[in-house]
Amino acid sequence: MAIIHQEITFSAAPSDIYRAIVDAKKFQEITGAPASGEGTEGGAFSAFGGHVTGRHLELVQGKRVVQAWRAKTWPEGVYSVVRFELVPEGKGTKLVFDHEGFPEDSKDHLAQGWHSNYWDNIKKSVS
Repeated sequence: MAIIHQEITFSAAPSDIYRAIVDAKKFQEITGAPASGEGTEGGAFSAFGGHVTGRHLELVQGKRVVQAWRAKTWPEGVYSVVRFELVPEGKGTKLVFDHEGFPEDSKDHLAQGWHSNYWDNIKKSVS
């Protein structure tokens, strides 16, 4: 099974990074792409104009986000799991990210997309 593991350091506090990931309004502001949904455990979300959809499986304020996550182009019913672990590091945050259960042929595209669509935008807007 294909897994993407990434570790990124941000200069912002874990609570700011958490909000950037979970709060649809904040996420939309950061990425400039349409996003909607609820920032509650079990709540559905949509990002990038519906290209990405899913549910928040576990939310631990400022510490952890686990989502069932899928791309619109994947076969119907196929969901992957993404885990964002937020670790305080000085005045900033170390994000330990794992993504698994996605179609094998999507790995390179996804690995690059996490950087260009998520981490780079969060660094510019929050850090």
